[in-house]
Order: sequence, then C-alpha cells, then structure tokens
Amino acid sequence: MPGPVTLSLAGQTALVTGASSGIGLGVARALAAAGAAVMINYNRHAEPAEALAAEIERDGGAAAAFGADVSDEGAVIGLFDETVRRFGAVDIVVANSGMQKDAPSAAMSLADWRRVIDVNLTGQFLTAREAIRRFEAQGDRGVSRAIGKIICMSSVHEVIPWAGHVNYAASKGGIALMMRTLAQEVAPRRIRVNSIAPGAIRTNINKEQTEGEAGEKLLTLIPYQRIGAAEDVANAAVFLASDLADYVVGATLFVDGGMTLYPGFADNG
Repeated sequence: MPGPVTLSLAGQTALVTGASSGIGLGVARALAAAGAAVMINYNRHAEPAEALAAEIERDGGAAAAFGADVSDEGAVIGLFDETVRRFGAVDIVVANSGMQKDAPSAAMSLADWRRVIDVNLTGQFLTAREAIRRFEAQGDRGVSRAIGKIICMSSVHEVIPWAGHVNYAASKGGIALMMRTLAQEVAPRRIRVNSIAPGAIRTNINKEQTEGEAGEKLLTLIPYQRIGAAEDVANAAVFLASDLADYVVGATLFVDGGMTLYPGFADNG
C-alpha cells in the first residue's frame, strides 16, 4: 500500500494528448510541477510541445514530446509505446485532444461531422482503451492507490446545447456517457476514470471570444464573473490524478465558474 494520501505525483508518468497549446499545455505543465514525468502529445504543432518539454527538463523534471493523431488507432498505440519506452510505464492519461469545425446543421458537411467525432470522441475512446490495456499489463507499481487514472476532457456542452456546433456538442455528450461506462467497467480493477468539463477558458486560440466586448458579453453566462484560465482546469486535473481523489470514480468535474447553473434563470427566467 502506498504511503500517506498526497497531491504529489512523484514517481508517476503522465501522458497528455493535445498538449501543444491551451488547456492541454497547462495540464501537462501542472502535472510536471506535481512531480510526474510527462509525455506531451501533439498532432501538427511540434514546436510548442518541444518547448514545454525543454522547460520542464530545465526545471528539473522529466518530459518529452511526441506527435500522434489520436483518431488513428496505430498512432495511439505508437504514442503509448514511446511513452513506456521513454519513462518505463504510464500511470496517468489525460485524453484532452479536441477540435471544432463549426457550421449551422443544415450546412455542415459530412466530412466536418466525421472529423470532429473522430478526434473528440473516437480519439478519446482509443486513448482510454490503450490506457486500460497498459494499466492492466503493468499492474500495481506501488506509486498510487489506483493502478491507473484516466481523465477525459469534456465541456459544459456535454449538457448545454450549442446551436451551430452540433458535431462538437454531440462529441462532448458522447464523452459524458463513455466516461461513466468505462468507469463502471474498470473500477473493480482499481482504474479510476473521471472527466473535466471546462466552461469558458481564455487561451491564445480564443482571444477574440474572451477579450474586450465579446468577453464582457460572455460574463453574462458566468455567475462567478470571470473567464477561466488554463490553470483552473490544470489544477482540477492534478487533483483528479492524485490520491486525494482516490474515491472519485465516474465523476465529471465542471470547471466553469457556474455556467451550468444557467444564470439566465437566476431571477426566475
């Protein structure tokens, strides 16, 4: 049995998909700060992933970057192979990769529907499935109370409809029940599966929507009256990956400043 319950992830290896920017990058950095060795996955943009790995190494941690498209089964297996080759094992997997291809439903192409579902939903399934296989193969390494932890990255749009984004909302709704089903299935084998559902999070990619006049308008949807930062989600990921969350199984942690409280109904609608 491991020692006292702690937030430390020392001695563990984390794999974060889609970690070259935004939330994924913030999660990878936070897991490394908590003591984990981190594999930073990217799809197209190697430079920021490699820069983060170098930053973590300079700070005394262990990290590497590796490119893989999570919608490709072989690429996902290769990503896990490289993680184990570099670090010896994998203990924490954050299935973060995601994308948007927005259009009104009547105008949405089948290609755009499929690509978002392939990356956001199928990609998370392939990542989680391979994680489960690796956890079971390596068994109890004595570094955590669970033999493995999976964190799926969802969205408030797993419960809030989002007109003009039907493929994205469908993928996140799918993640919600996929995560709970996986959690039910593998919990008896001491594998914990949970998810994080971010609300409005300010990143470099969405500055237009989160700053200035657009940002002020967005605040009407957020009872806590601030737009989130990647660090808010990263802190939740560290908690869920740690033994402090050892009895948290099949839960979605909404990190949204209260967006899912439907603030428009605060005065009875």
